[in-house]
Amino acid sequence: MTLPASCRSEHSRHGRLLPNLTLNGAEQMALDALLLQQCWAKGHQQPVLRFYGWRRPSLSLGRHQRDIPEAWRNLARTGELDLLRRPSGGGAVLHAGGLTYALVWPEAPRQKREAYLQVNHWLTAGFAKLGVSLNPGVAPAEAGAVNCFARSTAADLVDSQGTKRIGSAQFWQHGHLLQHGEIPLNSPADLWRTVFGTDPPQWRPAAPDASAVETALISSFSEGLSNHVWTDQPLSSEERTLMQQGAERYRLDASAL
Repeated sequence: MTLPASCRSEHSRHGRLLPNLTLNGAEQMALDALLLQQCWAKGHQQPVLRFYGWRRPSLSLGRHQRDIPEAWRNLARTGELDLLRRPSGGGAVLHAGGLTYALVWPEAPRQKREAYLQVNHWLTAGFAKLGVSLNPGVAPAEAGAVNCFARSTAADLVDSQGTKRIGSAQFWQHGHLLQHGEIPLNSPADLWRTVFGTDPPQWRPAAPDASAVETALISSFSEGLSNHVWTDQPLSSEERTLMQQGAERYRLDASAL
């Protein structure tokens, strides 16, 4: 998506928008990490925004999350879901029937809370375009939380009923930010209950379409970072190779659990 000329200024810089890629979970995490690494290691001082789905149901664990319940191990062993580790922190997230966003932001506010607030503002503006009102959660952050969607902190967004709609996490390297988050839309209820012992977030009367959510959020992020000219730029062959090479770092081998 390229912004029209009327939205640009003489001081505009470039922002990169990647196409929606459906990959396995380890590849998705490797790609997010690679895009962040390129930002600081290669001097790619442009924000990168992407949205993506998951090839198979996947359960991602936070960077420092070490408790893996036996039920999760069994689900991985039987092939019902893939287990992987995120570069970011936080609790476990079930990726199935939802939409994931990722933003690499080289000029993010240096305070983590401020960065969350700014990105949440853009997420909120995007959902407002769909007629959905969201606000930050109020629960205190809790180290070692098992299920990301069991509580809503200021880093997260909830609807008017208090239902958590977006759970986000950060990973910082050399002052550069990767923030990514999950937006459950049509989560498989049986699998969610098996994993977390609770019902998934429900939408009434129905969840918004994933493509409509993506379009609205691309618009709101572009408006929020309006001093950048956003252009579509797919992965290069080199980036795809590096992503595949880095995927093993995030994959949790079910046979070894």
